[in-house]
Amino acid sequence: MPEPAQSRMPGRRRGWSRKRKRMVAVLALVGGLGVATALVLNAFSDNLVFFHSPSDVVEQHVAAGKRFRIGGLVEAGSVKKDGLVTEFDVTDLKHTVHVRYTGLLPDLFREGQGVVAAGQLDPGGQFVATEVLAKHDEKYMPPEVAAALKKSGRWNEGEGHMPAPAKSGS
Repeated sequence: MPEPAQSRMPGRRRGWSRKRKRMVAVLALVGGLGVATALVLNAFSDNLVFFHSPSDVVEQHVAAGKRFRIGGLVEAGSVKKDGLVTEFDVTDLKHTVHVRYTGLLPDLFREGQGVVAAGQLDPGGQFVATEVLAKHDEKYMPPEVAAALKKSGRWNEGEGHMPAPAKSGS
């Protein structure tokens, strides 16, 4: 029985053609780029930390264990220290969130001042901070905190701070 015509053609080798090899190389390169892109995007999402005001945390029911930053004012009379553990309340004058931080606080941290804390909520709803940042001069407040206070109508634009509470009486 004679062999098929293809196998008898001179110069034709068995195996992958040059075209097929190029196609496989291009597909492998595209697949590799896809995997690299997925890894880079995953790394970015792991390092992305959102900012929330106390009102956002209360109203949007932020999930426990999700890393984010919270900002507002340290509520007067709320700071309690026990060694390196400090507990305090952060408020945007509408809602308040209890914060627990273990470590050294910035020198400018005090009641009534702006603060931004990074961390997560525990299952009991308490914010466990891993980092606390305080304002650094009289007119400065973290932009996110200022925006949250402006949104709540409690920010005095020209002065760069909150207005004094209204006095009741005559």
